[in-house]
Amino acid sequence: MSALIQFYKTQIASFTKKRDALKKKIHQLGTVRLLLFVGALVTVWFCRDANRLIWLGILLMYAVPFIILMVYHTKLFYQKEYAEAMIQLDESELKGIENDFSSFNGAAESVDVHHSFSPDLDLFGNQSLFQSLNRTVTRPGKKCLIDWFTKPLDHKQAILMRQQAVQELAGKTRFRQHFYVTGILQTADGEWFERLQNLSERTTHFAENLFWKLCIWVVPLLWSGVIISIAAGMFPLSIGMIMLALSFFLTNIKTLQIHKLHKSVEKIENILLTYAKLIEQIEQESFRSELLQSNRNLLETKRTRASTAIRQLSKIIGALDQRYSLAGVLLNHLYLRDMRHAMQLERWVETYANDFAGWFESLACMDAMCSLGGFAFNHPDYAYPEIADTYFEMKGKALGHPLIHRNQCVRNDLLIEKNPYFLIVTGANMAGKSTYLRTVGVNFLLACTGLPVFAESLTVYPAHLVTSLRTADSLTANESYFFAELKRLKMMIDRLNEGEELFIILDEILKGTNSEDKQKGSLALMKQLITKNTCGIIATHDLLLGSLAQEFPDNIKNYRFEADMTGDELTFSYRLREGIAQNMNACFLMEKMGITIK
Repeated sequence: MSALIQFYKTQIASFTKKRDALKKKIHQLGTVRLLLFVGALVTVWFCRDANRLIWLGILLMYAVPFIILMVYHTKLFYQKEYAEAMIQLDESELKGIENDFSSFNGAAESVDVHHSFSPDLDLFGNQSLFQSLNRTVTRPGKKCLIDWFTKPLDHKQAILMRQQAVQELAGKTRFRQHFYVTGILQTADGEWFERLQNLSERTTHFAENLFWKLCIWVVPLLWSGVIISIAAGMFPLSIGMIMLALSFFLTNIKTLQIHKLHKSVEKIENILLTYAKLIEQIEQESFRSELLQSNRNLLETKRTRASTAIRQLSKIIGALDQRYSLAGVLLNHLYLRDMRHAMQLERWVETYANDFAGWFESLACMDAMCSLGGFAFNHPDYAYPEIADTYFEMKGKALGHPLIHRNQCVRNDLLIEKNPYFLIVTGANMAGKSTYLRTVGVNFLLACTGLPVFAESLTVYPAHLVTSLRTADSLTANESYFFAELKRLKMMIDRLNEGEELFIILDEILKGTNSEDKQKGSLALMKQLITKNTCGIIATHDLLLGSLAQEFPDNIKNYRFEADMTGDELTFSYRLREGIAQNMNACFLMEKMGITIK
C-alpha cells in the first residue's frame, strides 16, 4: 500500500505545481489585457482628431491581441480547473485508502429493502460498498454500475471476461483519471438522455420540406441583393422595409414548432460537448480485452466518428440556445437562422437516430468499468477469484471485509464444497457472527461482479445471492417484523422450488417470535433447505440448531465465534473456530452495565 499512497502523493505534488504555474500565467495575462485596454484608450485620446480609418486601425491593433489573449485565457483557465479537479481526486483517493469515502456518491436513492441482498450488505448509501468504488461521472454510467451490483453476473465466462477488462483498466491509471476529471468538470441534468431519446421519436417538420429548403437560401440572396442595390442607389429604402416585412413573416410563421423543438434539447450543449470528449478518449485508447474492444465497437459508424457527430449536435443545440440573443434575432431575419438550425437538428437525428443509443451505452459501460478498474488499482493486495463450474463451491482463505480498515480487520476462512451444505455459526453477542456473514456476502458479490476480493484466495460458483440479515417491519405496508421475515423466507423457498440456484445467508432465523416457536420453525426451515439441495450460512444464538449436524453430518457443519471472559474482562478474538459456541455473554454484559441478574 505504501507504493499506492506514494503514487497519489506524487500526483498531488505534480498537479499542484502545474496549478500554481497556471495561476501565475492567468494573472500575468490579466495584467497584459488591462494594459492593452488602457493603451487603446490612451492612443485613441491622442489620436482623437485623426480620421476614422486611423481610429479603426488603432482599434484593430489593440483588439486583435486582446481577443487572442482572451481565447488563451479561457484555455488556461480550463487547464487550471482540470489540475484542481485532479488534485481533489487524488486527495479523495488517499482518504479512501483510510476508509473515508465521503467524497464520492453512494447512490443512497438506490436502497431497496425488498432487494435480495442489497440492504443487508450495505451496498448503497453513506460508507457503503458502492460509495467506496463509485467513480462514475455520467448519469448512464452510474445507473449501469448500480445495475451491475444489484444484478451480478451468473455465468463463468461473463465473469472471466469482466475480470480481464478490470485488470486491463486497473493498469490504465492515466486513462481512468483523465476520463474522470474530464467528466466531473461538467455536471448533467437528470433528464438530458431521455430528451434525446424522445427527440428521435419526433416527426420531422422542416428537414424534408421543399418550401423551407428553398427559403433558407433564397432569403439571404434576396437580402444581399436588396442591401447592395440600396447602397448603390438603385432601389429606394422602402424596398428594404418590404424585405424586412417578408423576412419577419417567414421567421415567425413556424416559431411555435421551432420553440418546441428547441425546448426538447435546450441547455445540453456543454453536456454533449463533455460527453463527446469522453467518447473521443475511448475512441483513441487501445484495448486488449474482448469486453473493452466490443464496447468500443459500439462507437463505430460508417458516416463519421461518434465523438465528431456528438460535437456537431452540441454545436447545433448551442446555436439554438442563442436564438433569443440580439445577434440571434438579427441573423434570423437575414438568413432564417432558426429554421436553418432546426433543419440541421432534424437531419442529425434522422442520420444518427439508430446509432446514438449505442454510443451512450458504450460511454455508460466504460464509465462503470473505470470505477471497477479503479477499485482494483486501489486494492493491489486483493486476489482475483477462481470461478467454479458446478453448484456449489465456495472456498476462501483469509476473507476480510472491504469496508473494515485493513489494519483492524480480522480475516477468516470459508469452506463449502458441495450441495446441499450449510454452515451453522453460533456465538455470543458482538463476537463477530454478523460481520462474518457480511464479509462472505460482500466478497461473493465482488467475485460475481468481476472484481478482486479481500482474500488470499477465493473460489466461488456464481449462484444467486439471497440474504436475510436485518429484516425490518413496515408501518406503511402494515407489516410486522415477523411477517416481513416470513415473506422473505417464502421468497427463498419459492425461488428454490422454481429450480433457481441460490447461495443463502441468514442471521437469526425467525427473530420476531417466541423462543419455542423460533426453535421449531428454525429446525423445520433448515431441514427444508437441505431437502431443496441448496447451500449457505446461518448465524444463530440458538445452540440447538447445532444438533442438526448430527442428523445431517454430510450436509451441515458447526462453527463458532467465542467471547472469552477472564474475571471482569470480556474479550473477542473474532476468529472462526469449529464446533458449537460455549460462552454466551448477555448476562455478563447486563451486570457490567449495572442491571442486576437474579
